[in-house]
Amino acid sequence: FGDDPKTVDYEKIPTAVFGIPEIGTVGMTEDDAREKHPELDVYSADFRPMKATLAGTSERMFMKLLVDRTNDRVVGCHIAGEGAAELIQIIGVVMKMGGRKSDFDSTMALHPSAAEELVTMRQPSRRYGSVASDAA
Repeated sequence: FGDDPKTVDYEKIPTAVFGIPEIGTVGMTEDDAREKHPELDVYSADFRPMKATLAGTSERMFMKLLVDRTNDRVVGCHIAGEGAAELIQIIGVVMKMGGRKSDFDSTMALHPSAAEELVTMRQPSRRYGSVASDAA
């Protein structure tokens, strides 16, 4: 476009399914990440957003970050729930910039928002590779 050719990074294209629940994803699936990044940490959260709690609804959200432990890079993110598409677009930018899990950890959480879950996940749900465990 505009006589300025670009190379597309197909691994970091945010995508969404506008259904119920809304789903957003960017980067690798957990299976693909395990193949390409043997030292992988998986951070996940399944929760009821405060908005749903205050409204008295049973709505839930799920978020997962896939992190290459050797360099702390986020290699995938998957979100299901209200606003997933909006959130995943921003995570796509972060990943394109080479975002690390430590960048998420050092970002102040916006409370009360569902997005704050992305910056407050501190312990891996699962670890693969040399320090593998069945952490919950």
